[in-house]
Amino acid sequence: MTTLTEIPALTRSILHELERTVKSIPVEEIERLVGQIAETGARAGRIFVAGAGRSGLMLRAFAMRLMHAGFHAYVVGEAVTPGLQAGDLLIIGSGSGETGSLVHMAAKAKKLGASVALATVRPDSTIGQMADTVIAVPAAAKERNDGSATTTIQPMGSLFEQSLLLLLDTVVLCCMDRLGIDSAAMFGRHANLE
Repeated sequence: MTTLTEIPALTRSILHELERTVKSIPVEEIERLVGQIAETGARAGRIFVAGAGRSGLMLRAFAMRLMHAGFHAYVVGEAVTPGLQAGDLLIIGSGSGETGSLVHMAAKAKKLGASVALATVRPDSTIGQMADTVIAVPAAAKERNDGSATTTIQPMGSLFEQSLLLLLDTVVLCCMDRLGIDSAAMFGRHANLE
């Protein structure tokens, strides 16, 4: 059983894993995604996000920040999400890059003429092969029998999911900088019926 004195050490271990992982994400891949988002927004195109499970929750948080920044951002599967069209951008978060429903979405998006971006542990995955932009997140895979050299004390895909949130928040900051958006402007788009 974990004692209260062990909790700070566990937290430090998690933070160390996150720092190691996020520092290893290729900067040029992040810049490519920022460029795609900025270009899509400049054309008044729409940005759709998708992910399953906990990865999906990270993408939902990302869509909210994109909306705050003034982009037309939608979460796939919500009742108010419109249909995807040519020129739109679909951003997928998937550790494996093999989740069946997400593979289907990526294929359909490509068929409709949309761009696809993927953040994943496995850039050579099925979705990775379809994507226009792939961001390799060197986190441990959910299934630990993949021969991954990445180690973590955390269960399943926790390291990927946490790294995904930090990566996507970094993308938002880069978009804000590129487009001259400040926090005050974003706050003006914050929900106000609560």
